[in-house]
Amino acid sequence: ALAALFFAVTLSVNALEYKGVKVDETAQVGGSALVLNGVGLRQKMVFKVYVGALYLAQKTNHATAVISDTSNKRVSMHFLRELESEALLKGMNEGFTDNNSASEMAAIAPQMKQFRDMMTSAKEVKKGDLIVLDLTSAGTQVNINGKTLGMVEGAAFNQALLKVWLGAKPVDA
Repeated sequence: ALAALFFAVTLSVNALEYKGVKVDETAQVGGSALVLNGVGLRQKMVFKVYVGALYLAQKTNHATAVISDTSNKRVSMHFLRELESEALLKGMNEGFTDNNSASEMAAIAPQMKQFRDMMTSAKEVKKGDLIVLDLTSAGTQVNINGKTLGMVEGAAFNQALLKVWLGAKPVDA
């Protein structure tokens, strides 16, 4: 459902507000103008965790094309509840391992460690916090509430990360 919502494109007046979260129509990443491709809700059991938004150079509903495309992208997560970094990472780790082969995971092991370390350094996210992941040819820049935590290098990591939401077994049903 989250993957489907990421691709849902609506032209209604309320298209920029989803579950009470205002979502920008456009984004700038690495000098590229991106458009909102869609939004989705990450829910764990009955808890609403975050509203995710996907920004691309042009709108599409083909997940495999988005994953393999090396142009700039953005994934933003607007948190609807407090969450310890370990709980956030647990969900992300499930998404990574469910959608990437053992060999793909082995190939990005150093990047996974770096990503985990960045996310763990935040300790927790609070209701209203915003995590922004900017994917460029250089890698994935990780930002929390406008503060850059660092860059995880590599196209392989970018693809593995996108599979968390757009792979065959997305993190949310």
